[in-house]
Amino acid sequence: MGDTQLESINLIVFDGECVLCSGFFRFMLRHDREGRFSFATAQSPLGQQVYREHGLPTDEFETNLVIVDGRSYQRLDAFAAAMRALPWPWPVLSLCRFLPGWLKDPLYFSVARNRYRLFGRYDRCMIPSQEVRARFAAGGFGA
Repeated sequence: MGDTQLESINLIVFDGECVLCSGFFRFMLRHDREGRFSFATAQSPLGQQVYREHGLPTDEFETNLVIVDGRSYQRLDAFAAAMRALPWPWPVLSLCRFLPGWLKDPLYFSVARNRYRLFGRYDRCMIPSQEVRARFAAGGFGA
């Protein structure tokens, strides 16, 4: 990422309008007790910047991005990287990273492309409490 300060944080960028993606955010918020991750919605200025830097569209958010120790992950590998950072038993779920690409990418995209239909969509990004907002990276909240 272009900003040195951002390279030093662990960041999860998620679609703030997607019920499934926001559920992943809430799961991480609840289980990341050490506060290792900061967050950004894909609709926020920071989220848009990170998507552009990764060559991803800034109007369709079919992948969550997870950045850990300066390395970025997408799709199921992003999920796996996030799970590895959590306390036991969650790292077991990171084993999905070993699935072959011919299986995990189509599986991921079939859910991602249908996520609004399957899980729903919020009319707008959530409005977090002050405590939750403190976990968002600078410029990582809002549209």
